[in-house]
Amino acid sequence: MVNVNQRGLFVTGTDTGVGKTRISAILAYLLKQRGLVVRPRKPVESGCLTGEGGLVPADATTLHAAAGSDELLAQICPYRFASALSPERAAALAGQSLTLDELTVVCRQGVAESDFLLVEGAGGFYSPLAAGALNADLAVALALPVLLVTSDRLGAINQTLLAVEAIRSRGLTLAAVVLNQVAADIDPHMHNATELSRWLGEPVLATGYQQADSGKSAWLSPCPALTEWVDRLAGSS
Repeated sequence: MVNVNQRGLFVTGTDTGVGKTRISAILAYLLKQRGLVVRPRKPVESGCLTGEGGLVPADATTLHAAAGSDELLAQICPYRFASALSPERAAALAGQSLTLDELTVVCRQGVAESDFLLVEGAGGFYSPLAAGALNADLAVALALPVLLVTSDRLGAINQTLLAVEAIRSRGLTLAAVVLNQVAADIDPHMHNATELSRWLGEPVLATGYQQADSGKSAWLSPCPALTEWVDRLAGSS
C-alpha cells in the first residue's frame, strides 16, 4: 500500500551522467543537518566495481556517507550489477530478473513515516529499471515528489521540458528542477537557467561546477540555491 504521508523525494535525471548522485548527496547532507532522519535508497546500481566484499555500489556508498546513515549499505542498495548498462539489461546479463515490486519493497523497508525517504533512480526518468518497468514506474509506485536533475549544456532546455512533461503526465508532483554544471567550461551565452525558468514558469536551482578531485566530499560544498530550497523543504516537512 502506498503511504501518501511519507516524506521524501525521488531524484531522477534527464539522462545518465547529469550529476544525480552529487545532488542527492547534497540533499541528504543538508536535510540531516536540519535534524531530519534521512533514509537514502539506491535500490539498484549497475556499473559496480568488484571489491573485497563483492560488488561495490559507488553511488549508494556516497549517499550512505552523506546521510550519515546508520543502516547497512546492503539496505540502501541491495541489487548490484557489474555491467555499466541499464539495470534491467545488467540484471539480465547476470542471469537475474528484477521486478518493480521488489524495488518498491526495498525502498520502503526500515523507513518510518517520520523519516525522509530519499530515492535516487538510475539513468533518466524513462530509463529501463526492472523487468517491464521504467524509473517512472518506481516513482509512481512510491508516490513521491520528483526532483529532476539536468545538465547545464546545449540541449538542456529540450531534454528538461520533455522530462518535466513526462513527470507530470504520470500524475507526479515536480518538486524542483536542478540545473547542474558538470563541465568546467560552458558557453556563457546559453543562459539555460533563465530560459528554463521562463519556459517552466518557476525558478530553476542552478549549481556551479565542482572538480571531482577538489579534496573534499561533494556534499560539503552545496550551492546557495540548493541550501535555500532545502531550508524551505525542511521547514514544511
